[in-house]
Amino acid sequence: MEGDVMDKLDDMASVYEFDPFTGNIPATKVEITVSCSCVQTILCVLYTQGIETKQWREFGRTEVIDNTLNPDFVRKFILDYFFEEKQNLRFDFRLEKPLGGIPGKKCGTIILSAEELGNCRDSATMQFCANKLDKKDFFGKSDPFMVFYRSNEDGTFTICHKTEVVKNTLNPVWQSFTIPVRALCNGDYDRTIKVEVYDWDRDGSHDFIGEFTTSYRELARGQSQFNVYEVSCLQTPQVTLLSFSVESEFTFLDYIKGNPSQSTSLHYMNPYQMNAYAMALKAVGEIIQDYDSDKMFPALGFGAKLPPDGRVSHEFPLNGNIENPYCNGIEGILEAYHQSLKTVQLYGPTNFAPVVNHVARYAAAVQDGSQYFVLLIITDGVISDMSQTKEAIVNGAKLPMSIIIVGVGQAEFDAMVELDGDDIRISSRGKLAERDIVQFVPFRDYMDRTGNHVLSMARLAKDVLAEIPDQFISYMKSRGIKPNPAPPPYTPPGHTHHTQI
Repeated sequence: MEGDVMDKLDDMASVYEFDPFTGNIPATKVEITVSCSCVQTILCVLYTQGIETKQWREFGRTEVIDNTLNPDFVRKFILDYFFEEKQNLRFDFRLEKPLGGIPGKKCGTIILSAEELGNCRDSATMQFCANKLDKKDFFGKSDPFMVFYRSNEDGTFTICHKTEVVKNTLNPVWQSFTIPVRALCNGDYDRTIKVEVYDWDRDGSHDFIGEFTTSYRELARGQSQFNVYEVSCLQTPQVTLLSFSVESEFTFLDYIKGNPSQSTSLHYMNPYQMNAYAMALKAVGEIIQDYDSDKMFPALGFGAKLPPDGRVSHEFPLNGNIENPYCNGIEGILEAYHQSLKTVQLYGPTNFAPVVNHVARYAAAVQDGSQYFVLLIITDGVISDMSQTKEAIVNGAKLPMSIIIVGVGQAEFDAMVELDGDDIRISSRGKLAERDIVQFVPFRDYMDRTGNHVLSMARLAKDVLAEIPDQFISYMKSRGIKPNPAPPPYTPPGHTHHTQI
């Protein structure tokens, strides 16, 4: 068994293998741990709020802990974290005494901690025994139990498992238990695991016997001299690992995955109809492409994990070519977009500033009026770097560039309206944008109920591009740039052009 476990540790790629098809499920899971300080609570209940109904529904509850002012709940709340949604949570605490209402008296502290869970889906089963577990005297017997803690990224520890109490013995053999590897070490095999050993007391004030530290990598060696631990106390007892095994946990999606996204996704690739992203791109792009002589457009994506290592990027070429991100016409952009959905995993946060600054770098190099840049952003409206994006837009307002934002989906677009700046000129750090360079429209306002997408997309393109001429002229006027002289009239070969006075 030891060899099998160690082989699994060596095959790290099997735990963290990048899989773009997981883009059709929530980007990540978050584990929330609840503890309290100086609060005689016995239970915590978590409620989540529906996005549309706004109703609160119970998500789960911790175990009951009696007779302590500092409960540290073992049971975690593991939630899907949707980076594109605002998720409201409510924590209800069932108390033995009121939390407040006593003037001048400290009412205690409730502590919530959260950590993004790794992609490791293994579970470890292990069993321990010990000898000479007695701290206070040499004649009585102990009622020992162990508490396991995972170390966190900030150096703190979070409780992850508590064994049963073995009554009236100095040499306990605890029952084997199974724990998810990500709960034990969050997929980091070298992360410190602290184990505290206690003598159970009926009044809740358990006596501390001692502690030791280990790691998942050490435990994976199985029963050996490496997994015999000295516990700090009077008689230096030993805790011994008796057995250790690992199994992979499979989910429903492991058996059915295959499509790059689900039909509920805004990026769903329907074989019979373009999705909202593609429709918006085609409607707007087919008009603005006529103002580009070579019809070659750089196309960038943001908010995704990229192969081969799954790093998050907010400025990656849709065609996968960093050296040459240009696509041939709108059809080339659409093809690159569809291909990228098969190779990247949609992921949060959603940052706009990198792509805005990307275009601004090109615009800053050509300020003589010979070129003008239009950035088209198609988004579901979520933005994670609002202040940075505002600053990027304010800086870009001095350059020959405009930004078109098309919002797809049914989300609230308050942030996009703010970026538009039609009512209130956008500002950053007290500095107003020199001119308005952003135009925002929600895609849903242009969906023709009769099914005539040709007309609805024409209206979308018209409204999206309505402000571009004025934005273009405002830049040229502010820089005193005049149009190039008109070329002489075309005269066919062999003909003399006469001007009659």
